[in-house]
Order: sequence, then C-alpha cells, then structure tokens
Amino acid sequence: MAKKILVTDDSASLRQVVKMALTSVGYEVMEAPDGKAALALLDGRTVNMAICDVNMPELNGIEFVKAVKQLPTYKFMPVMMLTTESQEAARERGKAAGARAWMVKPFSPTQLVKAVDKLCP
Repeated sequence: MAKKILVTDDSASLRQVVKMALTSVGYEVMEAPDGKAALALLDGRTVNMAICDVNMPELNGIEFVKAVKQLPTYKFMPVMMLTTESQEAARERGKAAGARAWMVKPFSPTQLVKAVDKLCP
C-alpha cells in the first residue's frame, strides 16, 4: 500500500510540483491550502507524513505542527517544513514545535523525494 503524504501550502502550483514529484515515485498525496484545512484531513485516516509551508493564512505551519503533536493518532507523524524561511530562528521555532526536517524553497524534486524517503521509510 502506498504511503500517504499530506502536503499543505497556500500555493496551488507548489502543491502540484510536490505532488508530481511524490506520486512519480509511488507516494499517495493529499493536499490542503492552509493549516486549518490540513488539520481537518487528520480525522483518523492513515497519514504517514506531512509537508507544510510556514507562512500561510488561517493556521500557519508552526501552529499546524503544534496542533498535530496534540493529536494522539498523529503525534509521532513526521512533519517536514517546506518554506522560503531560511533564518535559523525560524528553523528553531519549527524544531521546538516538533518539525523533523526543514527544506528551503526553491528545491529540486530529487532532493524532496530523498528527504521524504528518509523521514517516511
């Protein structure tokens, strides 16, 4: 059975690029335009990993990670931040919230797949 990845970003074109990269190597991808919509998808179904932007409307990426870590079913699910934020302070906030990895945009699809393969074996 394919591993399921939740991709959350307010840019539809970025979600599409991530989806194409991941589905091409066999992952199943669910999409959400913001953290609030992504949380609604975490309703008990199996989700193996989340990839999330930091800067989004409704519920930003850091708030999303904090919320996910409060959900018993998903508290151990790896979350990777995929963002334009490259400052160390932002990375530290993400790590403190529970993010397991940080990738800065722009990224190569190969780089993304390697990171996902590591976090979601």
